[in-house]
Amino acid sequence: MKKVLFVEDNPNDLELALETFSGEIYIDTIIVAKDGQSALDYLYISGSYQNRDPGNPVLIILDIKLPKIDGLEVLKRVKSDPILKNIPIIMFTGSAEDSDLKTSYALGANAYVVKPINFAKYAQALQSISNFWTKINEPPHDSELDV
Repeated sequence: MKKVLFVEDNPNDLELALETFSGEIYIDTIIVAKDGQSALDYLYISGSYQNRDPGNPVLIILDIKLPKIDGLEVLKRVKSDPILKNIPIIMFTGSAEDSDLKTSYALGANAYVVKPINFAKYAQALQSISNFWTKINEPPHDSELDV
C-alpha cells in the first residue's frame, strides 16, 4: 500500500494537489498534514495519529512555510531519525530563495521544486513528482535499510 504524506497549509494549494492526485493509481492514500507538528505526529504515531495503522509513507511532499513547526525543521528531524531517514522528501514550496534551497539539500531533501503559479503547470509538477517517486524509483526494502 503506497501512502504519500502531503504537508501543506494553503487550502488552495491543497485542493489543487488533491484534485491532481485523485486519479493516481499508484497511490493508495494521501495523508494531509496542515502544519509541521501534524506531519511529525503522523510519522511518530502520536497526537491525533496515535491510533493510525502502522507503516510509513513512501513519499513526503513538504512545504517550507508551515505553522507550528516549519518544513525545514520537519526535514531535519526526519532525516536525522534512523527509522525515517530513507523516506524521500520533496520540498514543494513557493520559496525560490537560494538559502532555502541550499538549506533543504544540506538537511537531506531528495528534491526541491518551486510551486508553479499556473494550475496546469502545478498539476504537471505534482504528477511528475508522483510518477517518479511512486512508479519509477526503487526504494530500499526494509531489510536493506542501514539503521
